[in-house]
Amino acid sequence: MLRPQDIIRKKRDGGTLTREEIEFFVRGATNDEVADYQAAALLMAIFLNGMNEDEQQALTQAMLHSGEILNFRDIQKPKADKHSTGGVGDKTSLIIAPLAAACGLCVPMISGRGLGHTGGTLDKLESIPGYRVRLSLEEFRKILGQVGFAMMGQTAELAPADKKLYALRDATSTVEAIPLIVASIMSKKLAAGLETLVLDVKTGSGAFMREEEDARRLARALVQTGNSCGVRTEALITDMNQPLGEAVGNALETKECIDIMRGEVDDRTRPVLDLSIELTARMLTNSGLEKSLTASRERVRKALDDGSALEYFRKNVEAQGGDARVCDEPAKILDLKLGGVKVESRRKGFINRINAAEIGLAVATIGGGRVRVEDKIDVAVGFLAEAKIGDEVGDGEALGVLYCRNESQAEEATARVRAAYEIIDEPPQTLPDLIKEVISV
Repeated sequence: MLRPQDIIRKKRDGGTLTREEIEFFVRGATNDEVADYQAAALLMAIFLNGMNEDEQQALTQAMLHSGEILNFRDIQKPKADKHSTGGVGDKTSLIIAPLAAACGLCVPMISGRGLGHTGGTLDKLESIPGYRVRLSLEEFRKILGQVGFAMMGQTAELAPADKKLYALRDATSTVEAIPLIVASIMSKKLAAGLETLVLDVKTGSGAFMREEEDARRLARALVQTGNSCGVRTEALITDMNQPLGEAVGNALETKECIDIMRGEVDDRTRPVLDLSIELTARMLTNSGLEKSLTASRERVRKALDDGSALEYFRKNVEAQGGDARVCDEPAKILDLKLGGVKVESRRKGFINRINAAEIGLAVATIGGGRVRVEDKIDVAVGFLAEAKIGDEVGDGEALGVLYCRNESQAEEATARVRAAYEIIDEPPQTLPDLIKEVISV
C-alpha cells in the first residue's frame, strides 16, 4: 500500500519515483486525499533533488489526466498552438492565433493572466470592450469551429492538478524547479488536444529564466516531454533583455498588435512582427501544411499583407463578445483621459543595457500588474519604450512615455524606469539577437 510519507522520503533521499507513485501523489493532491503539507513537502524534495526524464514525463501525464482532455477530431484541420514562458511586452499570441488560423490551422489557445512583471494574454484581450475569455468548453469548441481559433483561460475541468500544485509551489518558493515548470506548462497545453506545439522560451533581464543556459535546459525539457507525449514540439530561445516591441501594458500592447496586423509597423514594433512570423511559420511547417520553413514564411507574410489575419482577429472578437470596431480604430482601446509622462534620459550616450523586469514592475506598481492571480488590474496604464539597446540618446531626450492615473504614481514609476536604463559613452559592442537558438529534439 502506497503512503505519502514513504514517497516523500524516497524523493527527499534522492531516489527515483515510479509512475505509480507519481500518479498516486498527483491524484491524492487533486482530490485532497493527500494533505497540502505533504504535497508541499514532495514539491520541495523535487525542487532540491530534481527528476529524470521518465519521472518528468510521468508527472506531466498524471497532471494531464487529472482532468478532461479536449478532442477536436471533428474539426478537419491540424491542431497547433504556441506558448511563451512570458516576458515584458510579450504580446505575440494576439497576432499568432489569428495569423495561424488564416493560414489553415486550428488554434485552441488556453492562456493565462499576468503575474509579477510579466503580462498575460487574457488581460490584454480583456482590454477590448466586451471581450469574454471565460467560456464554457462548448462555447470554446463552437468558436474554434467557426473562426479557426479561440482564446480562453484554464477551466476547472482542464488539468485541475496544476491549479492545486501551482498554488502550493507559489506558497513554498518552489516555482523555479524545471520538472515542475515543464509539468505545469505541458499538462495545460496537452489538455487542449494539440498535435503541434511551438514554444517561445525567453531569456534575459525580463525573463523567468535570466541565464541562457537555464533557458536552454528548460527548452530541452519541454521539447522532450512534449514529443514523448505524442505532440510534435519545438522551442525557440528568444531575447528578453529589453521589452519586446514598444508597448508595455495591456491596452497599449493590444493596440500595437492590431496596428501590426493593419500593416502599421516601425522599427520599434518590428521585432514583434518578426517573431510572430517565425513562430507561426514553424507551427505551419511542423503541422505539415507546408514542406519548408521558407514556404511557410511566405504563406504567413501573405496572410498579413492581404489583411486575412486582421479579418480572422475581427471574427474572433465578434464571436467572443468584443467590440470589433477596434480593428478599424485601434485607439478605441485606449483611455484618452490618461496623461503621458515623458521619462527623460539624465545624460547623453548610448543605451547599453535595459533591466526589462524593472520596467515591467514599474508598470505593475501603477496598476498594470498583479501579485496574485485574483488581483484586479488597470488595463489602460503602461509604458511606451522609445529607446532600445544600441540607440543614442541626448540629455533630456525621451527614453519612453508612461501612462498612469496620478502624479504620485508617475513620480515613482518614472524613477524606476529611468534607473532600468544603463547609458554609456560608446556604442555597445554587440546587440542582442532576437532568436538565439532553435531546439527540436
